[in-house]
Amino acid sequence: MKKIEVLIVDDSAVVRQVVSAQLAADPAIHVMAACADPVFAMARMKLQWPDVIVLDVEMPRMDGITFLRKIMDERPTPVVICSTLTERGAATTLDALAAGAVAIVTKPKAGLKQFLEDASADLISAVKSAAQANVGSLRASLAAPASLKSRREPGAAAHLKVGADAVKAAAASAMKKTTEMIVAIGTSTGGTQALERVLVALPADCPGIIIVQHMPEKFTKAFADRLNGICEVEVREAVHGERLLPGHVLIAPGGKHLMLRRGGAYYYAEVIEGPLVNRHRPSVDVLFRSVAKCAGRNAIGIIMTGMGDDGARGLLEMRQAGSATVAQDEATCVVFGMPKEAIKLEAADRVLPLGQMAQTIVNWGLQ
Repeated sequence: MKKIEVLIVDDSAVVRQVVSAQLAADPAIHVMAACADPVFAMARMKLQWPDVIVLDVEMPRMDGITFLRKIMDERPTPVVICSTLTERGAATTLDALAAGAVAIVTKPKAGLKQFLEDASADLISAVKSAAQANVGSLRASLAAPASLKSRREPGAAAHLKVGADAVKAAAASAMKKTTEMIVAIGTSTGGTQALERVLVALPADCPGIIIVQHMPEKFTKAFADRLNGICEVEVREAVHGERLLPGHVLIAPGGKHLMLRRGGAYYYAEVIEGPLVNRHRPSVDVLFRSVAKCAGRNAIGIIMTGMGDDGARGLLEMRQAGSATVAQDEATCVVFGMPKEAIKLEAADRVLPLGQMAQTIVNWGLQ
């Protein structure tokens, strides 16, 4: 079997050394080169183009975001961002995801060597996941919100926010304003771009939405803030005990599980500690199982692009509890792992392309 050819680009000699050793220890991976900055990397890539690039975002001579955009313009390639675990690093990394990166691996400022050695399984998993990514699908997801956002520029005030006009036109009557209608979404690799495309097209009166996106600590708040700035719905990182309201979107905090709890006629978020589930915290299965238990037929579950099988069994439990269930189709997934496993289990009653998810949520909310 052909090995995954990986190029590492990081100005830290320690990172290059440790990451190279960790990746090279996996028989499915070959580290073709480790470069100190993008300028050296571009010269190396003229000799051989990698299957996956592991990229730092803050480097001398050329920053990682500029390099990433050049790659995506010239020859789209799966990129794993290796970013510092800080608030500032989170914002920069989200810029990288918006520019086309498919996954994030975090690194601390102190104890770097030991951390990277301990996190080698996550790094290897991220590289293998990236190697399977459908970069063409990713570029399509990135292009759609950008073109719609342009409609909000000065001189285009008559247009509604990011595609919500098309959705609202189809929904002739007002969305039912009831706390009993819940949308649960689970996603992983490629999910940040996919979620942006879905949420940005929803009207402000859509049902309450609760989301697990596999993402490290500190990144989820920055991600929620970013979405809140471009969506009609209110988007924020979930807080324990917070009520889920129509027109609001709660995203699981990185490093914590998110569950739905019902109290009388209302739904609340439960943000809890706990062990990894399917190697993840937050876990989609944890969320979906809680929704199946307390919302049942008043919920719709949507599983989207991602590596592995997290969420497949939980979606099946939702279907068995009477929930509507949807899986994203292979053609529009960056990685078809999670939806594929859900489809295998017959957990999804519908398989739809990404472009139909927002309309499906609206139509379901009008029932």
